[in-house]
Amino acid sequence: MLCISVAPVSRSLAKADLLNAANQCDLVEFCIDHFIKEPDVGDLVKGISKPILIACRRAQDGGKFEGTDEERMLLLRQAIVASPEYIELDLEAAAKVPRFGKTKRLIDVTSLSGPPDDLDAIFEEAAKVQADGIKFSWPTPTFEAAWPLIKLLSKKGALGVVGLGIGKASVTVTLVGKMLEAPWSYAALEKGLESVPGQPTVSELKETYAWDEIGPRTRFVGLVGPIERQTAIIARVLNAAFRQTDDRHRCLPLPIHSFDHLLSRVEGLKIQCLLVAPNFAVDAAKSASKREGSAEPSGYADLLLHQPDGWTAYNTLWRRALAAAEERLGKKSSDEHSLARRNVLIVGSGGMAPALIYGVQKNSGIVSITGPDEKAAQQLAQKFNVRHVPFHSLYDTLADVVVIADAAIKMGHQKTEINAGYFRSTMLVMDLCAMPYDTELLAEVRSRGCKVVEPGDAFRGWMAAQFESICGKKFPTQVLDEVMASSP
Repeated sequence: MLCISVAPVSRSLAKADLLNAANQCDLVEFCIDHFIKEPDVGDLVKGISKPILIACRRAQDGGKFEGTDEERMLLLRQAIVASPEYIELDLEAAAKVPRFGKTKRLIDVTSLSGPPDDLDAIFEEAAKVQADGIKFSWPTPTFEAAWPLIKLLSKKGALGVVGLGIGKASVTVTLVGKMLEAPWSYAALEKGLESVPGQPTVSELKETYAWDEIGPRTRFVGLVGPIERQTAIIARVLNAAFRQTDDRHRCLPLPIHSFDHLLSRVEGLKIQCLLVAPNFAVDAAKSASKREGSAEPSGYADLLLHQPDGWTAYNTLWRRALAAAEERLGKKSSDEHSLARRNVLIVGSGGMAPALIYGVQKNSGIVSITGPDEKAAQQLAQKFNVRHVPFHSLYDTLADVVVIADAAIKMGHQKTEINAGYFRSTMLVMDLCAMPYDTELLAEVRSRGCKVVEPGDAFRGWMAAQFESICGKKFPTQVLDEVMASSP
């Protein structure tokens, strides 16, 4: 089930929010602790077609209630008289508020400092106060922080367990909860109405992460890296392609802190495919049991597949990105790469830099590398035996092709930034750091008359390579255009 959290501050807004939420979910969580004035719960929930869960949380539990404990107990007792399907109670309140009518009791265990210590004792206490279910909630800025909560969702026992993550990995907890058949998962009605930071909206769950299609047979594809605009478009494109080809894979964002323990944890969720963001691609290559093709010499892996003998790393980006660049340059001849003998400057020492240095060398280009992190740039230059250009000497260096390979590179006039005045109309510029979207730098470069490799062209090829590697089916190319046309 999907539970939409509604936390209005006034009676005038409450009814509209409740009705709107009821049209999009299976259970409505009505958080009455946000009200400026005491609400008439019975009147507000009258006529709402979906079951109601009433919650009134203290500040220490992540709520907004600022009254006395006695006032909160009175508000909860009055709310129960309205006969909601569930009443949420912390263990302290549950001991003071008796069972009434058919209303079920959901015990809320919120720990803003992280997972509570003695879980067995908490379950025992919940049983003593006649709990019908138990909800755990704590900060989940990363997948690592969310992992203990995910393990609780898989716990089968007398009490149903639901989870509410607080922070970036909240969407991960929500989607895994659906796959594990938790009693319900939480969503916000819309942006700005979240009951906790990081809570996904109902439209985000349904349109980006295919909420309605997730179940016990779903095979998740982990999107490893920060949750951002690019993560959302990758999920939308791949989920649409999976849907169109009748494939049961769906995307799961995994905002990790590090690669430590990641592979064993995702195996526990039966995840066999990981798409890896550039800032973790070197760690991904190191963590794999085997590196296929260019993943070995480049030390960069944007795709990990679980095989019978362990995880295998693949580098799929460079070939598709450079194919888009060569198409823009135009073929020299049928047997020679367009990049052959051209001066290619790689800007940045992190992100995609290793993959693209390897690829340009493979295509016979003459590679130079520069970046504000001089030490890292020198190390990459030594590894691939290419020329290192000190970042302060960048403006004295001409190139045929300039590749922005690291999202840390920003446009500006500071010592560690790149000035758009460097770019000439004779250059071909490729910036893949936000594909399929433009970066601020690429937009400025285009306005200066430079040739550019359109990020959407490289993205199309990259998505096709990822999709075909994951499920062995031909990528439905029209999907990307359809998704881009409907995306904000």
